[in-house]
Amino acid sequence: MQMPDYSSFTKAIAAESTDPQAAFDALCAFTRDVVGVKLFTVMTHDHKTGTAGRIYSNMPDAYPVSGTKPANETDWTRQVIKEKRTFVANDIEGIAAVFYDHELIRSLGCESVINVPVVVGGEVLGTINCLHEKGFYTEEKVEAAEALKLPGAVCLLLNQRDAKGGQA
Repeated sequence: MQMPDYSSFTKAIAAESTDPQAAFDALCAFTRDVVGVKLFTVMTHDHKTGTAGRIYSNMPDAYPVSGTKPANETDWTRQVIKEKRTFVANDIEGIAAVFYDHELIRSLGCESVINVPVVVGGEVLGTINCLHEKGFYTEEKVEAAEALKLPGAVCLLLNQRDAKGGQA
């Protein structure tokens, strides 16, 4: 596997006034380059409260940033949150089995998904969610998605810092 080019992402997060939004924009661009993506979102997961929330979307009209909601106990939750393993579905049937909004996903031209858990200190801080056309997320793309975890962790930690008023 070729080493991904982190330079644009690194420049975005090294800025003096790091805005989490700019970091997430850079993560979205990095994801587009490394894995490929049509719909890109980032969700937080708070294991203490059992809640999840969308904090970034490249299609805010269809998938707006939202408040938190209870995380449902599903097979997806077991695999991604508890077992910390990436979830992949390459057709709309696989998506419909775990996501209630599969019709909206399909209407956006997306029929495959990869959900990458971002783990820091043994806890899933959130997920990077990439959606594309049917059959898009090949084994090679899933392997390449491993490169998203470190920049994803940086973004989620910046977001946490921002939520605490700029304190680590």
